[in-house]
Amino acid sequence: MKTQKTLLLIEDEEAIRVGLIDVFVYHGYAIEACDNGPDGLSKALNGQYDLILLDVMLPGMNGFDVCEAIRQQDRDQAIIMLTAKSSDEEIIQGLKLGADDYVSKPFSIAQLVLRVEAVLRRSLSSVQDEAELHLQNGTVIDIQNLCGEREGEALSFTRREMDMLTYLASHTTRPVPREELLTRVWGYAKDLNIETRTVDIHIAKLRRKIESAARSPETLVTVRGAGYRLLLADGS
Repeated sequence: MKTQKTLLLIEDEEAIRVGLIDVFVYHGYAIEACDNGPDGLSKALNGQYDLILLDVMLPGMNGFDVCEAIRQQDRDQAIIMLTAKSSDEEIIQGLKLGADDYVSKPFSIAQLVLRVEAVLRRSLSSVQDEAELHLQNGTVIDIQNLCGEREGEALSFTRREMDMLTYLASHTTRPVPREELLTRVWGYAKDLNIETRTVDIHIAKLRRKIESAARSPETLVTVRGAGYRLLLADGS
C-alpha cells in the first residue's frame, strides 16, 4: 500500500496558499500550511515532512533564512523554493543555501506537481552500498553520514549533493550529461521540458567543497559538450 506523502507549504499569499492546498490534496498528498517564516521554521524543525514548499518573500523571516536554519538541523529534508520569475539572484541564493530545486512564479500548477514528484523520487545508485568515496585529490567522503574531509577540513553535504556524487561515482567511465543528472538524480521525466539551473549550481557548490581551487577543478571536471566526470583515487 502506498504511503501518503506529507508536504509543508510556507506561503504568505492566501490565494496561492489555498489553491496549492486544494491541488495537492487532490493529488493525494497530506499538506500542512502556514503564512510566515517563524511559524514555518517551527513546523519544519518539529514536524516530519517529505517535502517543504518554501516561498522566498515571507513576513517575520524570509525564505532564505528559513532554508538555512532547516539545513543546519537536517541536511536530508527535501525543499523546493518558490521564487520571483525574474530573480536569478534568488534562485542562486536558494540553491546555495541547500534547496533541492526552485520553481519560478508565476508557475504552471501541473509543472509544480511534476517538480514535487521528481524531488520526492530519490535516485539510489549502487555505489551507495559503499561506506566511502575516495577522490583523486585525496578528499574522503562518508556517504551514509553526509560528511567528508579535504586537506584536514571537515565537509558536510546535503542529501541531494550526495546523490549527485554517488551517481557520478557509479559512472566514471564516461561523462554524465546534465540532462541525465536531471533524470536520474532529480527524477525528472526525460520528456519534461524544464528550464532549470539546478544542476549547474549544485556542481558549483560541490566544487567549492571538494576542490582545492573551485575555479580550476581537477576532480569534478567538465567534459566540454558531454557532461561531468568525478575522478576517483583508483584512477577511474
